[in-house]
Amino acid sequence: MGHSTLEGHMRIDWDVEVAMDDGVVLRADVFRPSGDAPCPVLLTYGPYAKGLAFQIGYPSAWTRMVQEHPDVAYGSTNRHQNWEVVDPEKWVPHGYICVRVDSRGTGRSPGFIDHFSPRETQDYYDCIEWAGMQPWCNGKVGLSGVSYYGINQWQVASRQPPHLAAMCIWEGAADWYRDMTHHGGILSTFWANWYDMQVKTVQYGLGARGPRSPVSGMLVCGDETLGDDELARNRASFGDDILAHPLDGDYHRARSPDWSRVNVPFLSAANWGGQGLHPRGNFEAFMRAASKDKWLEAHGLEHWTHFYTDYGRDLQLRFFDHFLKGEKNGWGETKRVTLQVRHVDRFEQREENEWPLARSRWTKFYLDGDKLSLEAPKDKAAPSFQGFGDGLTFLSVPMSRDTEITGPLSAHLRVASTTEDADLFLVFRVFSSDMREVTFMGAIDPHTPVAQGWLRASHRKIDQALTKPWWPYHAHDEVRPLTPGIPVDLDIELWPTSIVVPAGYRIALSVRGKDYEWQKTTGTRLSNFKNELLGCGPFLHNDPRDRPAAVFDGVTTLHIDAEGTNYILLPIID
Repeated sequence: MGHSTLEGHMRIDWDVEVAMDDGVVLRADVFRPSGDAPCPVLLTYGPYAKGLAFQIGYPSAWTRMVQEHPDVAYGSTNRHQNWEVVDPEKWVPHGYICVRVDSRGTGRSPGFIDHFSPRETQDYYDCIEWAGMQPWCNGKVGLSGVSYYGINQWQVASRQPPHLAAMCIWEGAADWYRDMTHHGGILSTFWANWYDMQVKTVQYGLGARGPRSPVSGMLVCGDETLGDDELARNRASFGDDILAHPLDGDYHRARSPDWSRVNVPFLSAANWGGQGLHPRGNFEAFMRAASKDKWLEAHGLEHWTHFYTDYGRDLQLRFFDHFLKGEKNGWGETKRVTLQVRHVDRFEQREENEWPLARSRWTKFYLDGDKLSLEAPKDKAAPSFQGFGDGLTFLSVPMSRDTEITGPLSAHLRVASTTEDADLFLVFRVFSSDMREVTFMGAIDPHTPVAQGWLRASHRKIDQALTKPWWPYHAHDEVRPLTPGIPVDLDIELWPTSIVVPAGYRIALSVRGKDYEWQKTTGTRLSNFKNELLGCGPFLHNDPRDRPAAVFDGVTTLHIDAEGTNYILLPIID
């Protein structure tokens, strides 16, 4: 059972019971000011175990962050640091109550694990309403958190819980199909591996086989110790469930937001380097959600870092003070878009009014098949590559001046295959004057390229209602096989990015048949991922059940003509 402790002016209620509408009782830790005045709540609901310290569960990420950003650790004992949620020692003194709920089946909450399912979304709704009606709450609940704790904010906002007053979604994907499980229709193996590394390791029922919190003294994974068979029965076959749903449909839509019903004020914080998971959702939310009070921010570095730095925390605090406390702090006059514009060696902050930027000069760079260059083609050409190969790279001439590219990208290619399908992996790249590739510390991978896009040729059908010239939106509701040797036109979305390309540098587009690799080996690993980090982090597309060689390792040919049907469309900012 839970108990309470007092640490200075902060009261902690450990393992508070929160009953769901089906009778399952979840467990929450509540960090609140020691006084009696009601305060707003910052709530998180997720699977990473409220009793597992950031430093213990994710040591490599924590060590890098505090070494390079000492402001993260400064001013806190860091005893209550948790992966991807706020540090209560930096929020309770500002008059906030921090509530951390272990999601169903994880940490100290019993039940069946089924991530992002309607059952989980209903749990989150129930938690919000429970918190909003507690005597210590002022009736306003805000949602805050990174990644998982951001994704599920979009979902629960679609249910419109009455006590939900504001959300800060820090790098939170939104569309379960397009952002998370199937990039351009190609299966991402991330979730199956993530399940093994970050969820099964803290499943409720590990009990005495799991860790014990040195702070609360409680077993992190519940007081019951279950056998492996029973643990397996208490969780979905997550990777197999995703594999079993190769097209968009009811399964995916039930795990995605309804933008017409997301009307709560929100701050959507994206990461340029988050290719493969989050940034697409942060940008789409800002463009499509019904909320009239919505802001967009975009930054760089690791995907957890700026959530904890003074820069990120101050931004969140001003937003929540305005909407949860009613403070007139100028937030309402804040420009709707804040960009950390990316240079090869730094970021420069700039405020804007909209996204994409109204002054974007949409510019086509054409593929030349003879010289493999980005310039106006003069003749027909048909360069080809092996389906599972490194593909072709089209390189521009050196830039005559510094050139900013900030916004969404898209490409149009005319493609044929010797088989009935082909997977296209597009990489937008930058090279220095001496032809060294410019990569960045991404959300996960330290050698992330500037932008990426994907499309399975048989998924080329476009949703005309949502598609824009700079944003091809694919329906993913039917398979249209290729006729071997017959070219088809493909519109391919590349995820939003920002880069100021220095004069003398070159841009390039690689068209590949497999995931980008910065190098064949790097030796770089993080404690919570299985694979070596080669440029795409853990966001890979290498399941042979989804990509059988007989179908996807044919010869892919680009049919390039002098009319310029093959190009990449870039937002040049003057």
